Amino acid sequence: MAVRSARVSSVVPRRAVGVDIGGALNLVGAMLRYLALAFLFPTGIALGYGEPVWPFLASGAITAVAGFGLERITTGRDRIGAREGFFVVSVTWLLAALFVSLPYLFAEPQLRHPVDAYFEAMSGMTTTGASVLTDIPALDHSVAMWRQLSQWLGGMGIIVLAVAVLPRLRVGGRQLMEYEAPGPELEPLAASIRATARRLWFLYLGLTGAMILVLTVVAYTGLDEAMTFYEAVAHALTTLPTGGFSTRARSIEEFGAVSQWVIAVFMVVAGANFALTYRALVRGQLRAPIRDEELRLYLGLLALASIVLFLDLVREGIHTGEEAVRHAVFQASSIMTTTGYASVDFAVLWTGLAALVLVMLMFVGGSAGSTGGAIKPIRILLTGRILRRELDQTVHPEAVLPIRFNGLVVHERTLRAIGAFVLLYLAVFAVGALVIAIDSGRADLNVGAFDAIAAAATTIGNVGPAFGFAGPMGSFEPFSPLSKVVMIVLMWMGRLELIPIAVLFTRSYWRA
Repeated sequence: MAVRSARVSSVVPRRAVGVDIGGALNLVGAMLRYLALAFLFPTGIALGYGEPVWPFLASGAITAVAGFGLERITTGRDRIGAREGFFVVSVTWLLAALFVSLPYLFAEPQLRHPVDAYFEAMSGMTTTGASVLTDIPALDHSVAMWRQLSQWLGGMGIIVLAVAVLPRLRVGGRQLMEYEAPGPELEPLAASIRATARRLWFLYLGLTGAMILVLTVVAYTGLDEAMTFYEAVAHALTTLPTGGFSTRARSIEEFGAVSQWVIAVFMVVAGANFALTYRALVRGQLRAPIRDEELRLYLGLLALASIVLFLDLVREGIHTGEEAVRHAVFQASSIMTTTGYASVDFAVLWTGLAALVLVMLMFVGGSAGSTGGAIKPIRILLTGRILRRELDQTVHPEAVLPIRFNGLVVHERTLRAIGAFVLLYLAVFAVGALVIAIDSGRADLNVGAFDAIAAAATTIGNVGPAFGFAGPMGSFEPFSPLSKVVMIVLMWMGRLELIPIAVLFTRSYWRA
């Protein structure tokens, strides 16, 4: 009888539960409430420079009211899980960019159009670096620094920050971290996801402080007269998140060679896996980075691209000597890590071969577990091994050939997910490029096929500069509102790695 009872109870179906929208929105409200505190930073800058403070105080108040309001009218934050995680990260990014855009609408004439303001804010929060501004030096110091800070906040992610500092976010924390963190997976540094996130956040903060210190030393020792403490802070805030916003009209070109080399080094560090960096710098596990196959591929591709660019620049007589090495290394690092700074106007001065190399790097991106975007070396590495296995099994159909990464067998489900991601990424990119090309033709803009491809690649990869009038020293402002909306969507989807957003458009997600 006991056995029979157990058997009957084992087949009783669980009660189907749909997506808990109330609980998800309650958590989104908490995120916005904490985002409101960030507006205090530009308020302090405005006070220091004698600039208007009301745009930031009003924006912070609106954000806080929205956050508290969402929390008040919804409940169930403790019930959210993996399913709600998709919704939370997608909506949080959309709303965060909306509230980040408020100071632009209130205080910056160049961004009075809502689409332009939202484009700039989404570019900041997704660490893309594409800009619709046409006169960056005209920005108030406070608005310019808010623009820089938006990338720093987006770098490690609002959700990673929340998981690290909000003790109440225990249920669903691991799922939220996994869906926001760039890359296929994030190897934990501690038993709990909150502890892991906290350690990564402090590393991020420490590297930012280190870069500010180094650039400040460069400024006060006279090694670069263009560098100041303000510029050091501004560019550290957008280098570590691989963002690329600059306070200068011509990006990093306006700074000296020493500053450019310093920024290049920190870009490479920011594009590497933060977990590996933590192990090497904090735990002293220096062999961990050396053994990592993705890091080796990441550095190998950077070196190869730098060499190709260097040889092309020297062969064409565009740059010579140290200058050629510096610009080649800087631009390869900037584009591949998806930072998007420019040490030279490569869209105008460099050859077609160099342009092709840079666009290809837009698809590579930084390592998994970094703040970079795009496809990422680990996916490229495993995709190559999948193809090699298929070729081997064509010759030997009965062979069992597991795919390994860092000596460990990769689960077939992970391999399928990587294949699906790469296909989805390329499909969304292709659709985006096609729409931009068609819409630019309709608007009678001088946008060629290569320019449309670069615009789509740079936005979905969260890189920043494109070619044509949207080059590194140009602006995305001439694009029509429709094209800008398409690029906003590409930035949003690219930053969240497509899958969490794509899931929301499936029937199975919403079924109970």
